[in-house]
Amino acid sequence: QVQLVESGGGLVEAGDSLNLSCAASGLTFSRYTMGWFRQSPGKQRELVAGITHGGGTYYLDSGKGRFTITRDDAKNTGNLKMDSLKPEDKPVYYCAAADSRWGPHGPYNNWGQGTQVTVSS
Repeated sequence: QVQLVESGGGLVEAGDSLNLSCAASGLTFSRYTMGWFRQSPGKQRELVAGITHGGGTYYLDSGKGRFTITRDDAKNTGNLKMDSLKPEDKPVYYCAAADSRWGPHGPYNNWGQGTQVTVSS
């Protein structure tokens, strides 16, 4: 059974940083593309960043220069470092995994439960 567990969310002030982590189990992590999504109430989930098994990356335009996605296949973990956070960088972030044949845009079929991010202005 595939499990993805996010951690690292919290309440921060604008301009602060957060490092989100995703711990994966039940899959050979190195064979998967990994992505981070976020969703606001009433809005569609959007891809914030993705990284392929080969290290190719994608970033949402608003995250370029501020967000960094990495992966540690030996530890079955992925990370999203978010710097210079803005109030619009909210609120729930999800880790997801897709078969390695897909690029950073997926489709993703394995999802975590999400971690809350709140940025006060």
